[in-house]
Amino acid sequence: MPSTGLLLQALASGVFLGALYGLIGLGIGLGWGLLRQINLAQFAWVFLSAYITYELKTRLGIDPLISLLVLVPAFAVLGMAVQAVLTRFAITPFNSLLVTFGITVSVEALLQWIWSADFRRMASVYDEHKIRLGSVVATYSELVTLCLSLLLVGFVWWMLNRTDMGKSVRASAEDPEIATAFGIHAKRLGIWLAGLCAALAACAGVCVALTFTLAPSQIFSWVGVIFAVVMIGRLGSALTPLIGGLVIGIIESMTMALIAPTWAPLMAFIVLILILMVRRGHE
Repeated sequence: MPSTGLLLQALASGVFLGALYGLIGLGIGLGWGLLRQINLAQFAWVFLSAYITYELKTRLGIDPLISLLVLVPAFAVLGMAVQAVLTRFAITPFNSLLVTFGITVSVEALLQWIWSADFRRMASVYDEHKIRLGSVVATYSELVTLCLSLLLVGFVWWMLNRTDMGKSVRASAEDPEIATAFGIHAKRLGIWLAGLCAALAACAGVCVALTFTLAPSQIFSWVGVIFAVVMIGRLGSALTPLIGGLVIGIIESMTMALIAPTWAPLMAFIVLILILMVRRGHE
């Protein structure tokens, strides 16, 4: 049986990892629930942002958090441009899955072409400095990830529930015909929302660069766990992806501490299946 200190450390690591899962899942869930699009390109934007963050820090010495000032608006414009094209050709939800999968494959090839398939690790002051609370040790990069995730989830919740734009987006998602009759421009709102999702991916990419070693092939290794995070929560919600991310992150970390690392993905998906079965039974 692991020591109490090891279990507390695993719990803390699960919270930090889950916060990142929730941040990535937030963009997926918003697009799926409000735009009716399964946007796999979100993973491509995350890793493209991570590599650009790595390049800016390594080549130019730009602090990763400062790079957000460039990455967030740039990726917002990129996301809006892609959504404008999808809207122009009236892409269905299933076709959006195929199209965005193609975008993801293309971005992976672009990353390999520019940075090669070698593993790359960004050295930063956030990863070198640590904070200790009793027996639990956390790096600054983990704390930045947690704080940024909480901040962005709170911002998205406020935008969806306290602003006219957010209420219009939710109304358009529930009943597009009635929303249009009341003067809501659904296509324009969809483009703005896609830009927000891409901006969230840019923020998540900075967190990935701070915490993980990068390789282009890792794009697809995140797909399963993030979809589990999204499915645990409610599509189109701001808070439930974070809750789902924390559940999956803690389960994975505790499984690695109590059983073995190889069991972590299996346990996470077992919990997902059980939650979906219980939810189905109550419908």
